[in-house]
Amino acid sequence: MMPERRKFLLNSIKSLGLATAGGLGWAGFIEEGKSAPLILRPPGALREKEFLASCIKCGMCVEACPYDALALAKPGDHKPIGTPYFTPRTAPCRMCKDIPCIPACPTGALDKSLVSEKDEGGEMRLNINLAKMGLAVIDRETCIAYFGIQCDACYRTCPLIDKAITVDYTRNERTGKHAILAPVVHSSACTGCGLCEKACVTQKASIFVLPREIAMGESSLRYSKGWDKRDEERLKDVTEDVTTQTPRSSKKPEDYLNEEF
Repeated sequence: MMPERRKFLLNSIKSLGLATAGGLGWAGFIEEGKSAPLILRPPGALREKEFLASCIKCGMCVEACPYDALALAKPGDHKPIGTPYFTPRTAPCRMCKDIPCIPACPTGALDKSLVSEKDEGGEMRLNINLAKMGLAVIDRETCIAYFGIQCDACYRTCPLIDKAITVDYTRNERTGKHAILAPVVHSSACTGCGLCEKACVTQKASIFVLPREIAMGESSLRYSKGWDKRDEERLKDVTEDVTTQTPRSSKKPEDYLNEEF
């Protein structure tokens, strides 16, 4: 082979390799620029789409956290690069009353209005208990409390004890003399701080925090809670003369109930 031709082929192969590596790297960067459905954001974070549009990845909230709970996503974390998040099992949110990460945010990606309420004087005050960072979920098949073994690690460590996590007492029917003291999470109070997940004694946490959009279902407004006065308020203007129009409504009940026979 002529030396010039060999040199040309070698240079072509090197160029192709660099282009491939660059393409893969760029593809990875683009992939990590997308939202991560399981990521947990600091308190006061906007909804994920708005948060990604507002966060300038400055890291000020991370620096402001006195417990080093927050981290900035880096390549390989499979999270939007440069955005803040926390990992409950290793570094949960410590629920600081002054929520220092929020005033440090220069863009409003962490919105203090989402964790504020009016005090008796009418002034807005930060209240970390209003945070909705995520929601704790219990795997009852691995939680040893549900085995009947006494463990209240998550319950005792919860900053909102008896509100976010309560203990449900049931009698052990098999032995007749033992009790099962099982933790129960209440979505209305749980902030998703993750202290329970860190405290869980099982090898892999049996209580863990997920983004609320992932952890929670969504019922239809067609259903009401008969035992909840506030929910029943929705029905106060509904008239008694209500008809439901669906394709099935055109038939008599005996027609569609017996159509398979």
